[in-house]
Amino acid sequence: GPPKGRRTITRCQTPSLPTDNAMEGGAQQSSLWEPPEQDGGPGERDGGEGLPDVKRSQPLFIHGSSRQPPQEEPRASSLPSIPNPFPELCSPSNSPILSSPALGQGPPREGTPHVVKVFGEDGACRFLEASAATTARQLCETLVRRTRALQDHSWALVELHQHLALERCLEDHESVVEVQSSWAPGADSRFVFRKNFAKYELFKSNASLFPEVMVSSCLEANKSMAHSELIQNFLNSGSCPEVQGFLQLREAGRKVWKRFHFSLRRSGLYYSTKGTSKDPRHLQYFADLTESNIYYVTQGKKLYGTPTEFGFCIKPHKVRSGVKGLKLLCSEDEQSRSCWMAAFRLFKYGMQLYRNYQQAQARLSQPPWIGPTPLRSVSDNALVAMDFSGCTGRVIENPNEVLTAALEEAQAWRKKTTHRYSLPTACHSSPLSAAIHRTQPWFHGRISREDTQQLIGRQGLVDGVFLVRESQRNPKGFVLSLCHLQRIKHYLILPSEEEGRLYFTMDDGQTRFADLIQLVEFHQINRGILPCKLRHYCTCVAL
Repeated sequence: GPPKGRRTITRCQTPSLPTDNAMEGGAQQSSLWEPPEQDGGPGERDGGEGLPDVKRSQPLFIHGSSRQPPQEEPRASSLPSIPNPFPELCSPSNSPILSSPALGQGPPREGTPHVVKVFGEDGACRFLEASAATTARQLCETLVRRTRALQDHSWALVELHQHLALERCLEDHESVVEVQSSWAPGADSRFVFRKNFAKYELFKSNASLFPEVMVSSCLEANKSMAHSELIQNFLNSGSCPEVQGFLQLREAGRKVWKRFHFSLRRSGLYYSTKGTSKDPRHLQYFADLTESNIYYVTQGKKLYGTPTEFGFCIKPHKVRSGVKGLKLLCSEDEQSRSCWMAAFRLFKYGMQLYRNYQQAQARLSQPPWIGPTPLRSVSDNALVAMDFSGCTGRVIENPNEVLTAALEEAQAWRKKTTHRYSLPTACHSSPLSAAIHRTQPWFHGRISREDTQQLIGRQGLVDGVFLVRESQRNPKGFVLSLCHLQRIKHYLILPSEEEGRLYFTMDDGQTRFADLIQLVEFHQINRGILPCKLRHYCTCVAL
């Protein structure tokens, strides 16, 4: 139980739910609560319902095909009374003989199951069955249940074009089958299931994602605008601000990059041919928002010769494969690129994007686990400040009092740790305490510094994203890699032994921890010497 007579910060425990009698596969009891399958939801080929009965002469379409309007479909009264031995000829657009692959596959066909291949970050893949109405969020929830991962709204489905070095995170409402049907046949394109902590950061971040110099409404009003107010203006089509700034543009058919002043409006993206002029005579139309998607460029310098590493690309829907037709851009820094990417999503999806965020928050209030959770939640909602100075405990709601309680907790940890190591004892440190961190999802073993940078960058450059790895320079040390202000910093953790006991420290022994788990949990509550608290750990699940 919590210690009496002082204030502390503790975790909220979710009450256990009644055990479900449903067994996964009919053998063992599932440790996950699976909601009832909805219409259009995904299911595995080996565990879902069987395919619908089809005739021998009727082809089975896995990919989407062009859908006929209801009024154009042949009625039963117009068909001959004799069974037609070639039913596919009744609809030439659906015939595999009369339709050419070069014309595209068209929109997905409703009611027909489609096979979706999803990869994990370890390279393993899994085949799932999905209908045309299956969304990216439904597919992610299925993979979360199958992999026993911790349920939160940061799981995402990423569309990756390896041959073009392009990737983007699918929105929750997007149809997975529709996106897959837009790929060119034989192209090196795939779906990747991984974390993306920056997906909804623009709705919950207190700091403004958009610099004032890049938003025209802030410049015209000549005052700073609150981040929440600015987001509401983006969602309101009547008073939508304009995002502007300099970007490097690659000219079509050439490898030369030139610097232009761009303006993103509701009607599209424009650039000025004369400095920062917004005169209609100098503005050139560059890209449409509704008929394009925006992608991160992962290997810009290698494939496209970008001036910096912060490139992004606008890919029209009609461009199925090849570099031709891609609109390549490059920003000066990561903050500028994040601003353009977020503004593009807000302009294109508007309130739909905010509804996705609200639905994701509502799903978090429903506990998905049955029984004890194998992983701990490190979200801020799982930590609450409590005061046990009276007869009964109470929740501290005053922010100033919460800060005071956190400082008292930090001092108590230091005193307790110092007293523990000062006690004379004949017992030495257990080998288990020196290796228990290897079971934690935030520990990534012997991963290089470059791979760490890429992993954190892929899962979102958000304040508090971290992982712990082994040090390459110090064979006995560890490194805490932390993202802050869209930059990744590395902190050395050194083991030390005193009076036969092993402890870990990051500040030359001023704060000591018995193991790495204690170190991580302490900095999830207290900032300590770090620039921010640990909020989200990078993790990779095996499919």
